[in-house]
Amino acid sequence: MAGSAVMEHEARQHVLSALDSGAGIAWTGPDRAVFEERFEQHFPVLFGLFRDLYGARRDWLEQLSTLVTEAARSWAARPADLKALDAERESNSGWFQANSMLGGVCYVDRYAEDLAGVRARIPYFKELGLTYLHLMPLFLAPEPHSDGGYAVSSYRDVNPKLGTMQQLRDLAAELRANGISLVVDFIFNHTSDEHEWARKAAAGETEYSDYYWIYPDRTMPDAFEQNVREIFPDDHPGSFIRMPDGRWVWATFHTFQWDLNYSNPDVFRAMAGEMLFLANQGVDILRMDAVAFIWKQLGTPCENLPEAHKLLRAFNAVCRLAAPSLLFKSEAIVHPDEVARYIDPAECQLSYNPLQMALIWEALATREVALLSQALERRHNIPAGTSWVNYVRSHDDIGWTFADEDAAELGVNSFDHRRFLNSFYVNRFPGSFARGVPFQDNPRTRDCRISGTTASLCGLEDGSDDAVERILLAHSVAFSTGGVPLLYLGDEVGQLNDYQYTREAGHGADSRWVHRPHYPAAGYALRDDPGTPAGAVYAGLRRMISVRSATPELAGTRLLGFRTNTPGVLGYQRPGDGTLILVLANFGDGPQEVSPDTLSGFAPGAVDVLTGSTVRLDTGIVLQPRQFVWLRVESVRPHAG
Repeated sequence: MAGSAVMEHEARQHVLSALDSGAGIAWTGPDRAVFEERFEQHFPVLFGLFRDLYGARRDWLEQLSTLVTEAARSWAARPADLKALDAERESNSGWFQANSMLGGVCYVDRYAEDLAGVRARIPYFKELGLTYLHLMPLFLAPEPHSDGGYAVSSYRDVNPKLGTMQQLRDLAAELRANGISLVVDFIFNHTSDEHEWARKAAAGETEYSDYYWIYPDRTMPDAFEQNVREIFPDDHPGSFIRMPDGRWVWATFHTFQWDLNYSNPDVFRAMAGEMLFLANQGVDILRMDAVAFIWKQLGTPCENLPEAHKLLRAFNAVCRLAAPSLLFKSEAIVHPDEVARYIDPAECQLSYNPLQMALIWEALATREVALLSQALERRHNIPAGTSWVNYVRSHDDIGWTFADEDAAELGVNSFDHRRFLNSFYVNRFPGSFARGVPFQDNPRTRDCRISGTTASLCGLEDGSDDAVERILLAHSVAFSTGGVPLLYLGDEVGQLNDYQYTREAGHGADSRWVHRPHYPAAGYALRDDPGTPAGAVYAGLRRMISVRSATPELAGTRLLGFRTNTPGVLGYQRPGDGTLILVLANFGDGPQEVSPDTLSGFAPGAVDVLTGSTVRLDTGIVLQPRQFVWLRVESVRPHAG
């Protein structure tokens, strides 16, 4: 055997020996045989990644043995119903790519007060058609400076205001019984400075000081900061903050969030343990927070480094051993090329689609679709076995994440265009319909990001006659391009900005709370009255949800471009078996025609699956302002855009 193969064989024997001697694992039934089968399949990958990451350390093999033993112990303790789910999803690995998938996201306290309140809303989730529920950070975090729960103090304790871990387990089980997968955030770039590990590090315990990037003086921080950008300059300059004892600790985001040191395998093992613990509570998908930042290396920007991808792959390999149905969702608000690199069946099976989100808003502002059309043609298709999570807006701000080079191809000056979009969405541009609020506003550079609910950004706050049409148009793209459409719950009844957030402790300096309102009871009460804005939005979205789930061409993510030759009309194709769905959407303020010549690649007869009406393509199509159609057509010649 070659040297690497010999090393892998020796490591394999070492790990198996560790499992045999003193592991203390309470195997039942076929558990050990199942684990050993998975071990044979996945250990070579885990071995290679772990060696690449930690092979320079003398103890790396012991660390690997301990890691596998801990995974085996977690598998042995995994509840029987979750083991059955593992088996089911191993035989149906593409379950999350179904056209019936629909996601919802909310803060537990703001939407339902507590976990019991979420459980009570399951009948409504079924009414809406949810199959995926993302509960925003709900674990223990310091108050009021919790960064919306992203300053996690414990991965194993629910915030007492929301409930208990037992209630979370029970909720996960009831959601699962109703066909709804539970998604939670896994904040793995950093912990709160109140986490037990951080407290011990602050007390000077060497073992836990090594869990973080802590230095006695400014020598190493200064060296790192030569290449590392500031993320929240309003909170603190640079990437390091001074601890009370005079040492310096890395804090990429807020001063109370300390970055974990993944060059230390103890940290990898500890976080793998937290991950498997959550999987055994019934969590189906982990939203992997801030993936771009998890690996640090002197002399680099410390973002999107190759080791970040190896870490994700190694975590995946551990999960395939002990919780194989668990999936990862990437959160990477970076250059589109970098976003795409995290999307892989062995890395993150799902990913937010921030480029599409930003360009939907760009098209609404400009009434032109060139950038959005370009992105769909060029950047939408992703590897088999993966899926986008498409959204109109999330809990976070809106940043203009399109690539400068893409814009330049279309003659767009990125700097000027971003300034325009910022002005438009915070109502500083004449004629704007939007009522957004700036986040991280810089009056000198006119740079900012945008806060606001979908309805307020679309003009509903001021009673715009066209606001409901804009809301539905924006969602029509997220629902038909392929992937898991995600609703920020409450947006489906047109919830508006909540300007009272400034009165809440810890929220006043963070304008993102303006679009995290409390449960819009009045809107939900009107959802069955289509004569109201809330009812009109709800009816329009419910129609899209129902039609999508009955339209097999809309499963998966495969998309072909379609150029409408009309600046304000977006077009794309979703191919099926012998037919395809041609989507046309008018972002303009006036009627726009897609000509017969443009449509000549299709058979003349089509059906709009949204309305059931027959449409003739050989005479062209005139779309009214903000109208969209999902046309089932037959192609008479290849039409790749």
